[in-house]
Amino acid sequence: MLQNVWSIGGERGWYKVDWLWRVRGLMDKVAGGVGLRRGRRSPTSLRAGDPLDFWRVLVADRKSSRLLLYAEMKLPGEAWLQFRILPNDDGSHTLEQLAAFRPYGLAGRLYWYSLVPFHFIIFRGMIENIVQYGESTPLPQLAAPAS
Repeated sequence: MLQNVWSIGGERGWYKVDWLWRVRGLMDKVAGGVGLRRGRRSPTSLRAGDPLDFWRVLVADRKSSRLLLYAEMKLPGEAWLQFRILPNDDGSHTLEQLAAFRPYGLAGRLYWYSLVPFHFIIFRGMIENIVQYGESTPLPQLAAPAS
């Protein structure tokens, strides 16, 4: 499961309605933002500071199983997306996903609440697909980007 989190974005995609992520990236580019940077430094490795599509990796800590992303897209606020894998008492693990948004004024609140139905579908599907994909499923063999 951890490898699936570390492989998110880029060529692998976002595990749910990838076409909506591409639409959001196009909208961002039109608005003067960074757009959807398809590609990453590595298809299976992340480190703090890496760009990840229209996100920036703030924390990539495999030891604590935590990935924290900051949105660089044009937004009426600031957004973060975090994944953590938490151990359960029975030896199993839980994948926690947190989407946080700090709105700028009324426009930010309207933006966030207008997307709640989409976020429910997208984020729930992402978490289910990350877990379902399973680490036993071979990762696609992707060529590393040229340096």
